[in-house]
Amino acid sequence: MSDLSLFDPNAVGNPDNNIFGLPFTEEDARLVILPVAWEVTVSYGASTSRAAEHVFKASKQVEIMDTDGKHGWKQGFFMRDVDKRILMKSDYLRKEAELYIDYISKGEAVEKNKFMCKSLKEINEGSAMLNQWVYEQSKELLDKGKLVGLLGGDHSTPLGYIKALSEKHGNFGILQVDAHCDLRKSYEYFKYSHASIMYNALSEIPSLEKLVQVGVRDYCEEEWDYICNSNYRVITYFDKEIRERMYEGETWKHLTDEIVDHLPQKVYISFDIDGLDRKLCPNTGTPVPGGFEIEEITYLIKKIGQSGRELIGFDLVEIGVGQTDWDSNVGARALWHLCNLLVNNQ
Repeated sequence: MSDLSLFDPNAVGNPDNNIFGLPFTEEDARLVILPVAWEVTVSYGASTSRAAEHVFKASKQVEIMDTDGKHGWKQGFFMRDVDKRILMKSDYLRKEAELYIDYISKGEAVEKNKFMCKSLKEINEGSAMLNQWVYEQSKELLDKGKLVGLLGGDHSTPLGYIKALSEKHGNFGILQVDAHCDLRKSYEYFKYSHASIMYNALSEIPSLEKLVQVGVRDYCEEEWDYICNSNYRVITYFDKEIRERMYEGETWKHLTDEIVDHLPQKVYISFDIDGLDRKLCPNTGTPVPGGFEIEEITYLIKKIGQSGRELIGFDLVEIGVGQTDWDSNVGARALWHLCNLLVNNQ
């Protein structure tokens, strides 16, 4: 374990140290952050494949103070380097995807164009490769007894990690913070689209017994039908419903208690940054008006821990990169809260 006797948590973040300026190695750290530089299937704004590097840089400005107590950071947080091979593969396939999306947006039939058929095949194969890579990386860490947080990248990235967690923990549930349902069977014919992550998780992971979504405010008829016919495997708290109930006098505490009651004993957090108000994430890929303050989400996650449930992992995805550091600044603080809440729950 790292010797913290020489570490001053009140000093300027040491650029030679790891995430949040903390002096831990991967071996010493209890929680390891896996960055996944991937955004092949994004359908509107791009840049989230570079988010992890920007969040890492911004994290050195985060004050090392855990206001929820227990000094969770002393258990060790460490972020791995971005895998440049994955980033290069993402960049290559993203260019293919941009040409493909432009082609189909004009109403052209994919099957009539051999080049587009080839692009679609390569993109779907590349996404399957990414899923396997994430699975292997996260399983390796879990087998070593590490807690793992995944930092995207777009929202397609955590599927392999969720599969690895299911093998370790058995039955579990997901709390999804998101402006979108992500329940499409596919989107733009991409099987592993960012818009299909929860459909794929529910389809491919039988031990995922419950998905509770909060903050959703943009969805299609296919997703509505999926929720309605899920036999309560999926429970969605739409942003409009939450706001109307609060306008009529219900407190966020009452709503969070109700949300937590739907979750099973073991809970995974999937945090799409666009679940927040856009003022906090102006460059996220598919922004939608409305959304949460970050304090509302940290309160909700704290309530999960206080209920006696076990947090087993998290992802933080869809952070954009803009002309200023605001997105990565907010992302770094969201990551700080998630890391502390996870280790303090154990």
